Amino acid sequence: MQLVLILLVIAGGMGLSVEAGLLGPLGGKVGDLWATFSIFGVGAALTFLLMLFFSPRNSPSFFAQPGWQLLGGVLGPVYVVILTVATPTIGIGMTMIGILAGQVFKSLIIDHYGLLGSPHRKINAKRIIALGFIIAALVLVAQG
Repeated sequence: MQLVLILLVIAGGMGLSVEAGLLGPLGGKVGDLWATFSIFGVGAALTFLLMLFFSPRNSPSFFAQPGWQLLGGVLGPVYVVILTVATPTIGIGMTMIGILAGQVFKSLIIDHYGLLGSPHRKINAKRIIALGFIIAALVLVAQG
């Protein structure tokens, strides 16, 4: 099961690269914020349809959850605006490696301290080396 999830995550990452490639030109034509809005509008409509047909009807109320858990709703558009603005200038590869470096760096901190309700996973030498390789890839792509 873990292998299937890893493959799904890799496919999701590939989808983000395609999304970045779509957002740059779209932002250039309709504006960065309109491009971001269109991505979230289509995504919200699709999610609504999926919820309508596949979500359990007896799930806890969305509004009864802690407010801090809704922070992703703020971070998502910020991320997409950054993709829209950065991709045409620095390219999809550089944008994605930069995003990956930021994600891994912050993920290691969140895991290490068990923040946001995640399980506690200590930072070790292998994780630091992996982050170092990602940063090295960022430097190499920037120079190439």
